[in-house]
Amino acid sequence: MYDVIVVGGGNAALCAALMAREAGASVLLLESAPKAWRGGNSIHTRNLRCMHDAPQDVLEEAYPEEEYWQDLLKVTGGQTNETLARLVIRESSTCRDWMRKHGVHFQPSLSGTLSLSRTNAFFMGGGKALVNAYFRSAEALGVQMRYEAPVAHVELQDGVFKAVVLGNTHERIEGRSCVMACGGFESNREWMREAWGQTPEGDWPSDNFLIRGTRYNMGAVLKDVMNQGADMIGDPTQSHCVAIDARAPLYDGGITTRLDCVSLGVVLNKNAQRFYDEGEDFWPKRYALWGRLVALQPGQIGYPIIDSKAIGRFMPPVFEGVKADTLPELAQKLGLDVEAFMKTLNDYNAACHAGTFDHTVFDDCYTEGITPPKTHWARPIDTPPFYGYSVRPGITFTYLGFKSDERASVYFGGQRSPNLFAAGEIMSGNVLGKGYTAGVGMSIGTAFGRIAGTQAAMAAKTAASQHSSRISA
Repeated sequence: MYDVIVVGGGNAALCAALMAREAGASVLLLESAPKAWRGGNSIHTRNLRCMHDAPQDVLEEAYPEEEYWQDLLKVTGGQTNETLARLVIRESSTCRDWMRKHGVHFQPSLSGTLSLSRTNAFFMGGGKALVNAYFRSAEALGVQMRYEAPVAHVELQDGVFKAVVLGNTHERIEGRSCVMACGGFESNREWMREAWGQTPEGDWPSDNFLIRGTRYNMGAVLKDVMNQGADMIGDPTQSHCVAIDARAPLYDGGITTRLDCVSLGVVLNKNAQRFYDEGEDFWPKRYALWGRLVALQPGQIGYPIIDSKAIGRFMPPVFEGVKADTLPELAQKLGLDVEAFMKTLNDYNAACHAGTFDHTVFDDCYTEGITPPKTHWARPIDTPPFYGYSVRPGITFTYLGFKSDERASVYFGGQRSPNLFAAGEIMSGNVLGKGYTAGVGMSIGTAFGRIAGTQAAMAAKTAASQHSSRISA
């Protein structure tokens, strides 16, 4: 019997396994993916959003707790548990020394990284390097690991964890405690259909979604424990959802498929109409809004349109855009109605108020007299060559998950389980009711992974002590 069984193989799971092992517990980590694909969505990450009150090595200036909280409050629209959110924020200020101890290296932000040098610490080598460092450290500490070990069932008795059962071999593995850190259900196409439903025309919107991360986040553990009466939180249609290139692969496209030119131009739907304010806020705070916006459009597709003035001002996309010397030619190449396209662009261009363009601040370039407005960075699209892209919703992770607390505990009927814990995406809905801001997913996973590992080790120690007492009696 293991003291702690960790289900998952990404950042949150590895943080939990490391903390539990450092606390003296015997630990088994079960990763559903093959070794070559270990790490879940974490392999596609780049940075961690960090609170800090003064400059710290790779972080510039200061990013105090209250500003971090206000940023989170704004993107979630208040749909967040303040106690748990502030716990994440505070933990983000103290975790990096521990991360370094386990082999993670940081580097200053590079140009084109969404101006995050003040708020986010970037991993040298990205998320893949972070995950590999954690796995090396876990192996050195004696954490037992098994790959291609998908958990299909979590055995519970009155909310108390007993064992896990593997889906491929039906093997039953007992443990004194368990940390579930195995992500959401975004890769489960049937569950996504169930969540998003069907249109009156008979279409299934989620069939047009792409998955930015791992194909192994099927939500088996989430559904199993949910069906056993766990208290849940979150809307199954809410997620970290980004507008990504429509040519991206179905799985594992990662960061390179994102398009960052939205705030520099306009975005049209398939009817060649604008549908949201492209200049509402800085891109790091709003980039994850656009996936859901596109998901709610006809055919779940959008078309960012820019001119040559925007080139060089955003991270270059992995796929080249459609290029044209005239706007009507661009509309034709994108397959959009030319007349409707030109009306939208002409109306937008005429509505642009001339100001001093500055993409690094809330400038005074805005539109007047059109709906939706463009609040900032509004300049006429009038300088050839012109560029257009097609984008679809790219789901990173879903927000439906287990209701939790400061101990990362899972609840059943309002009662805390003594030995079942959750960390990372599988409980992110406590902090992210909707929306997203860059790097906060890694903050949640790191904070609650570390907490869950510590609590699981303590629960295992208590269980072992009680078992010894019964034997002695």
